[in-house]
Amino acid sequence: MSRGTVVARVIAGVLSASLIALFVLPLVALVAYTGWDGILGAASNGGFRTALEFTLLASGIAVGLGLLTGVPLGYVLARYRFPGRSVVESLVLVPVVIPHLVVGIALLLLFAPGNPVGGWVASLGIPVFEAIWGVVLVMLYVGASYVVLTSQLAFRSVDDDVLESARSLGATPAEAFLTVTLPSAARGILTGALLMWARGVSEVGGFIILAYAVYPSPPWNGPVTNPASVWIYDYYGIDPGLAVGAAALLVLVALGLFVVIRAVDRTGLFTALRGWWS
Repeated sequence: MSRGTVVARVIAGVLSASLIALFVLPLVALVAYTGWDGILGAASNGGFRTALEFTLLASGIAVGLGLLTGVPLGYVLARYRFPGRSVVESLVLVPVVIPHLVVGIALLLLFAPGNPVGGWVASLGIPVFEAIWGVVLVMLYVGASYVVLTSQLAFRSVDDDVLESARSLGATPAEAFLTVTLPSAARGILTGALLMWARGVSEVGGFIILAYAVYPSPPWNGPVTNPASVWIYDYYGIDPGLAVGAAALLVLVALGLFVVIRAVDRTGLFTALRGWWS
């Protein structure tokens, strides 16, 4: 191995380790500050448990809607050429770059009762302000772009020769999509879903504007609560120790989900499911 190669690897290792340290050390500081007693205290706090339960419910609904709408859009952008395609791709990126406080204000204006869209939604009996659907709406807006982008990349990576082979064996376009394209893109779609979930759970600005407090309305029939991130924001000025413990617990929940998904992926279960599906 040449000296230049060794130097390049050392530099790459140092730079990579620096970034990993930036990712990890703040979390270590968070957990070290509160300790396990603080985390357990947050877990035993009824108010935060309710907020966390609500957040998991709202984020699950939002991710489901994101997959339902984002995966088809990702497929269209990956597989079809049409006038205005570059405009659509640019619009998909807009939620990523807009400040999220602005997102809340924009959604507030759009769904105001005096606005045609807001009046129509209200006539359907769907509460947006201070309700679960406002939280879901914010999560969908700030996070669905990740589903679209990862789905688009995943669908583009599917080998066209494999699709042609499936078609030559008599598969219809729908059958080829369900048995070849979708299973092949599943890992990328899952990554987008995880990114969307994480982005929605970590949101604050849009919630403060649209759904600072959440009152009971189906499918949330629990007590008045806040999204978990807003609950932590509020309590940081009231009881910083409890807020930091809740923040650490939320981080551990998110990290635990990612670790479980990655571990399942490494077992080859997703590959096995692909074979079963096809």
